[in-house]
Formats: sequence, C-alpha cells, structure tokens
Amino acid sequence: MRKIRVLTTLGYILLLLITLSASALRAQSKSDGKTATFSPKNGDRVVFLGNSLFENDFQYGYLELALTTRFAHRDLTFRNLGWTGDDVWGDARSTFTNPPTAYQHLMRNIADAKPSIVLLGYGGVEAQEGEAGLPRFRDGLIKLLDKIDSLGAKTILLSPIPVLSADTSIDVRKRNADLELYASAIAKIAADRGKQFIDIYKPIQEISTKTAIIENGVHLNETGYYYLATILEKGMGLTSQPQNTSVHISRQGTSVSGQGKVLASEKGDVKFTVTENYLPLPIPREVSSANDQAHILKFTGLKKGFYTLTANDSQIITASVADWEKGIEIRKGPSFDRAAQIREMIQKKNDLHFFQYRPMNETYIIGFRSYEQGRHVKGLEEQNILITWLEGQIALKKKPKEIIYTLSAVGK
Repeated sequence: MRKIRVLTTLGYILLLLITLSASALRAQSKSDGKTATFSPKNGDRVVFLGNSLFENDFQYGYLELALTTRFAHRDLTFRNLGWTGDDVWGDARSTFTNPPTAYQHLMRNIADAKPSIVLLGYGGVEAQEGEAGLPRFRDGLIKLLDKIDSLGAKTILLSPIPVLSADTSIDVRKRNADLELYASAIAKIAADRGKQFIDIYKPIQEISTKTAIIENGVHLNETGYYYLATILEKGMGLTSQPQNTSVHISRQGTSVSGQGKVLASEKGDVKFTVTENYLPLPIPREVSSANDQAHILKFTGLKKGFYTLTANDSQIITASVADWEKGIEIRKGPSFDRAAQIREMIQKKNDLHFFQYRPMNETYIIGFRSYEQGRHVKGLEEQNILITWLEGQIALKKKPKEIIYTLSAVGK
C-alpha cells in the first residue's frame, strides 16, 4: 500500500487482486488478436485510472517514467487517479459531502483530468462479490467506458495482478475462480468495443517465481513496479531496443558498433561516445539483470589485465579482459542518474496533484462546508503552477544525450 502522509488513506480497504485464467487473457489488444502499438501524439494526456494498482505507484513512479522516457521527443503529460479499494462505481471515493455522490466524484475526477488516453485497472475489488456481482460490474464498466469515450479519449484495459498470499486462512482458489469470471468479462467487453486489453497477470505470475515482487500477498513492491513497467511496454507493442555496443581494438585501428563513435585510442586507453535510444529505468537492487533492455558493453582486442570504464568522467566499473570480452551490463552512469532525477520529479509532481484533487479537508474546501474554508480553493489551483513547472523540467531532462566513455588499463 502506498506510504503517504494522509491519515484517511490508511482507512481504505486493502485491495484483493486475484488470479486470472490463462484462457481469458490470450488476446493482448484489439479483437483481431494483434498487439496494438501505443503511439501517443504531442499534447496527449495519459491518465492512470483504477485501484491500488495505480495509486501504489505514487511512491515509485515507474509506470509514468517508462512512458515518459520512451517518448522523449513528444510532449506528454500524465495524471494518476488511482484510488485504493476503488471499483467501477467509484465507491472508495465517497466523502462526507453528498452530493456529489461517490460516482459523481469519480466522473468529476475523470473529466477534470482531461484525458486523451486512459489506462484502466479495475476488477479486483469487484470480484470479491463473486458471480452474483458480475452483472453490476459489467454495467459499471460499460458505463465508465461510455464516459471516457464521450470525452474523446482512448482506453486501454488491464487485467488485475495475481494474489500470491501464503496465508492459509485465505481461500485463494475460490478468489481466483471468481476473478476468472471478471477477467473474462473485461476481455470480452474490450473486444466487443474494439479496445486494447493487456494481460499483466501471467507475466507477473511468472516473474514472481524468480524474485519477490509482491508484498503482503497482494500489492506490488518497487521491484514489482519495475517489472510491471516493462510488461506494459511490451503489451503496448513497444519493442525493446537493447543497447549492445561492441568496441574492437586492433593494429589497424579501433571501431565502435551502432551509434558509437571513436574519439581517441592510444596507450591502452579508448575514448568513444554512445547515444542511447532512450533513458533506462533505474534498476532495483533485487533485479539481477535488466534482461532485453540492458546496455551491454563488449571489448575485443584488449591486452591482458584489468580495465576501468568511466562515463563522463565518473567511474562505472573495473573488470578483467575476459569479462569485457564476454560483455558487461551497465547498471549505473549518467543515463541512470538522469532517469532517477526524472523519477524524483515525477514523484514530486504526482504528490502535488494528489493533494490538489484529494485535499485532506475536502469537505471544508470544496464540500458542503466550503463556506468555512472555501478560500483555500485558490491555493489548490495555484499548485498548477508548480505542476506545470515540474512537467517542463521533466521534458527538458528526458531526451537522451551523448555519453563519453573511456576505458583505461589499470596500473598502466
């Protein structure tokens, strides 16, 4: 659950996300079974709407960071409307103020966000109602899609993630059986309406057998959100573009593969540049390898010994000739530093937006007791200045830059 400084959040119910059946989740996009390529336009606003699957990413920022860096040359903005315990009727969004009702609150949140693209993550909470609650869920999801369509926005529907609880008091099989019904309903509605549908259940389940990505059996941890970001990229048709750079040294000269360029090669030192396609995601400590997104540097033709690699004059790693010939995964450096800075700005921006659209004293500021503290509405609106400024800083930092690498022999 998201660790925020809002007491009311601690009272929201824990989301029970239950396993999905494989048969219900084969199609990953449109009804033709093909994965649609996510291709936002300049000026698009991407909105994450759903339950704790999205709200809990406030503290990590991986989902927004992945799409931000993937489209470094497009002007995109993001809003996270995830709400722990929420359902398609917005029940978790209820307040002491009525009107608006919880559902009206949900509708207002969506409209105020001005979405162009909505990533929708519902079904886990509703599945607790079992088969009896399925008709109401279908009606609510269809009505929600109608609202999003009326705003001219596209919708991408996600499956819930599996429950991996070892608590013997929980009948996981029963919950999974119920969730199969809801997963099938989501997939069918997506297909019927020509919407993209992404299965995140199976990939999360597979990864969970190799590393710990879920806490308390229900919610993703930092490593889980790192992997979820990569899963969504694949589900959106964003193919990985690994940065495999090979440097060959010989008597005839030095050459660099791909987009690399040799700057100097003398006395055991090699200086060259590489421009990455996009910034990498910061890699959690628990992740042993970035897999198909890793940046691998390989050197051949070196004399025996150990060599140290620096990037923009910052030391990265020292390794033997044998290791450099095999290729070494780069896990830190200027690109990772910039990505971490962007993620920090995303988190700050999202915190500002969170307290803007979910103020602690909502009843007194915009609710039925606004006659007491309604003057603070202006303060909420003024937060847009800071939000816009942070979005501008993110836009400036997200573009890939040339990195100057130097490989030097140790003890020369």
